[in-house]
Amino acid sequence: MPATPSSTHPGAHFAITLQVRPGREDEFEEILTQFVKQSLDFPGTTGVHLIRPAPGTNSREYGILRSFLSEEHSRAFYESDMFRQYKADSHELVEGEANIRPLHGLEAFFRGGNTAPPRWKMAIVTWLGVFPAVLVWSWVTGYLLPGWPWILSVMISTALVTPTLTWLVMPALTILFRPWLVKANS
Repeated sequence: MPATPSSTHPGAHFAITLQVRPGREDEFEEILTQFVKQSLDFPGTTGVHLIRPAPGTNSREYGILRSFLSEEHSRAFYESDMFRQYKADSHELVEGEANIRPLHGLEAFFRGGNTAPPRWKMAIVTWLGVFPAVLVWSWVTGYLLPGWPWILSVMISTALVTPTLTWLVMPALTILFRPWLVKANS
């Protein structure tokens, strides 16, 4: 059974995309499916989601979303013999290297369990972060920049709100509300 994230650490999340060689999709699917099943038992893994090409399209792009308890767990996973073996097994089936991109900011805040919280819960927590950040920065810019055109004041306020939410407010709120966010069927 995969581990669950602690309530004090937001975890590490990655989006992986790769292109499968034409005509090799079935072979790749078999290797990928076995690897995903095996990888769920790797220490610190909290989830994996596969995104297959849409049926009826010519797309050969696969997506994988991976979550770990921490950066250290993700590093251990990507340096493991299991991952190296998967890369060796799939090397001839994919075009080039997979694009592994860490997810940060709003895209990763609500990850961390096997399923995302209901959207209404995510919306409430997001609003709890957005409202005070907008209120404070709007007041600050209005106070420091009196008489500036409204659109410039809004532009500066939102430029300050974005990093405030990304690096301060949303990480704190998702840690604070994690028990409520991940509570089943609430």
